[in-house]
Amino acid sequence: MRRRRAQEKEILPDPKYNSKIVSKFVNMVMYKGKKSLAEKIVYGAFEVVKKQANEPDVIKVFHKALDNARPRLEVKPRRVGGATYQVPIEVRQERGTSIALRWIRDFAKNKKGKPMEEKLADEIIAAYKGEGSAIKKRDDTHKMAEANKAFAHFRW
Repeated sequence: MRRRRAQEKEILPDPKYNSKIVSKFVNMVMYKGKKSLAEKIVYGAFEVVKKQANEPDVIKVFHKALDNARPRLEVKPRRVGGATYQVPIEVRQERGTSIALRWIRDFAKNKKGKPMEEKLADEIIAAYKGEGSAIKKRDDTHKMAEANKAFAHFRW
């Protein structure tokens, strides 16, 4: 039996935009503890987004991109009598946001030939417009959940 839930650490909003989600994203982009470099990358990407999207409020663009990339459903494997079923479950808001952030970061990281700032900016703009790899991943996740709707009764 599990003992207790892990205590959630309070995350401080980032200094430039005073947003907790931006701060979380900086922490996700951070590699080997180099936070100042991660901040430089994220803020640089935001500047590129500001130029390309012709939108003065870059935070609004970022939030819209996240909202577009956030999955509403996902599948979780459940073992029932020796067989493993992919059971569709709804995603909590918090988890959905962190999944969307992770997808945007990973797809940007896997692109080749540009600096990370530009790759990140491209991925954010694509998600903002409702296209790109993160959106495709969300759609695939939703399709998978839809295909396994018959096993929804195994949810508990």
